Amino acid sequence: MDLRPWLPDVTGPSRRLVEALRVSGPSTRAQLVERTGLSRATVSGYVADLVDRGLVAPGDDAGAVETGGRPARLVHLTRRAGVVVGVDIGRTHVRVAVADLSHEIVGEETTTLPVADLDSDAVLDTVAGQVRAELRRAGACTEDVVGAVVGLPTPVVGRAASSRGTVARSNILPSWSGRTPAPALQERLGVPVIVENDANLGAVAEVRWGAGRGSCATLYLKMATGVGGALVIDGDLLRGVTGTAGEMGHVSLDPTGPLCRCGNRGCLELTAGGTALLRAINTAAPHYTDLRSLVAGAQDGDQACRRLIADAGASVGFVLGGLVNVLNPDRIVVGGELGTAGDLLVDPLRRALEQSAIPAAAEQLTVVPGSLGARAEVLGALAVALREADRLTG
Repeated sequence: MDLRPWLPDVTGPSRRLVEALRVSGPSTRAQLVERTGLSRATVSGYVADLVDRGLVAPGDDAGAVETGGRPARLVHLTRRAGVVVGVDIGRTHVRVAVADLSHEIVGEETTTLPVADLDSDAVLDTVAGQVRAELRRAGACTEDVVGAVVGLPTPVVGRAASSRGTVARSNILPSWSGRTPAPALQERLGVPVIVENDANLGAVAEVRWGAGRGSCATLYLKMATGVGGALVIDGDLLRGVTGTAGEMGHVSLDPTGPLCRCGNRGCLELTAGGTALLRAINTAAPHYTDLRSLVAGAQDGDQACRRLIADAGASVGFVLGGLVNVLNPDRIVVGGELGTAGDLLVDPLRRALEQSAIPAAAEQLTVVPGSLGARAEVLGALAVALREADRLTG
């Protein structure tokens, strides 16, 4: 398949300016001088050339930045420079977002998946159709796509930003085990694709745009159907040798406990994962059919729901205490569907963590709910696509 390079006729200083705008978003000329190392005169000249070519445009007055004198105008990439696609595939949904290279989301839609039908080919057909639909609504087509990034709720084995990432053995998505979905979706759409673990993408988004901003070392926790996590240090993901770092849901709390889907016994996920919580609540209150209703019940004062969520938080906090001792992060961000329970989950988690972590580590740590909600993973996919545009098309 012939995947044309991204903006092949943009080279030299122009390329450096376009790359800086793609990664950082709308910027002033002074910021571009700082980010590229080019002189002020060079930046001004090449920005003017890019404006003439229709690839860069000045922002409106609302985007002006105060510099102590007159406002400095922002410049941004235009739609002509291309778009990126982010996809979040969950147990029951597919969320697709399209953004232009000035970091503006120009289309976003969520589709519900039938729980009984998670065949990988069927889901990828749904994704391809949804991507095309969002591109049409945004006034774009697949030829405009610089790259697409897909998040999956399962470990993805392979190097960072790889188009050949292989899905590890998965009980959440059993028909995906051993598959390399990036080439399969690339074949359907004709655009470059990479695949990544969804918790990694949620971590990237929260650090870049959400509750992890300003942190040096953020531990992101995704509490949903399962329990996943990721660590971002100085803006970079810690992926591990095979790309499976962060699978804290499979830390064993009881080596003689019940068998987990991963093959081990007594894993944290069996106590604190959404599947386990719904199974527990359904013995007393079968009307709670999903995590959204469980969280809503807790927020409305249902004591059984509150107790389950608090116990899950305490179990996770106990495990996180050990990780905090080893990794010494300055922030923990709690995301995922259960993360929307806010302090009902975070307070018991924080108390258990403080009891299991050494004081020197716990005292410098803040624990906060995620601020991006259900959109964290798809926003992270867009962030990675923006960052990896050259590698995707190289």
